[in-house]
Amino acid sequence: MSEDEEPQNEEPEVPTPAMLIVDDTPENLVALEAVLEDVDCEVDTAESGNEALGRLLKKEYALVLLDVQMPEMDGFEVAEIMRSNPRTANVPIIFVTAISKEDQYVKKGYEAGAVDYLFKPVDPTALHSKVNFFLQLHQQKKRLEAKLAKSRESEKALYEAYGQDPEQS
Repeated sequence: MSEDEEPQNEEPEVPTPAMLIVDDTPENLVALEAVLEDVDCEVDTAESGNEALGRLLKKEYALVLLDVQMPEMDGFEVAEIMRSNPRTANVPIIFVTAISKEDQYVKKGYEAGAVDYLFKPVDPTALHSKVNFFLQLHQQKKRLEAKLAKSRESEKALYEAYGQDPEQS
């Protein structure tokens, strides 16, 4: 086996996942970052819905922690816009709120596309567990995509080695 070849049983390397935390209160951003400082991911922050949407269009995120009540554009609107864009449609959203605790808001959050709805003050253990789950899920997806791409490359090389067009098979 040459040095360039990857052993079949090794997992492909995937980049470190990124998470976006969105909250209009800087103190809340700092608090969430502190709670999640030992989680193995890049953490970016945004202080508004518009800033969050801009970041989401420029970078791939494994997870978004999203405040519900923000000026100009609330978290529900951000989630609905995310779900309408193919690039961000499948990014998991966990709403984090101190105020919107009534059932109607929780229901609205899930309808807007949230995978979970947490109340402040957030239980650090629960938050760690949920964040780690979604980051691991993202990494598994990326590894599977890398394996599929490698398999397709191998299949194409095999067809080409035998002088066949893979598109006609």
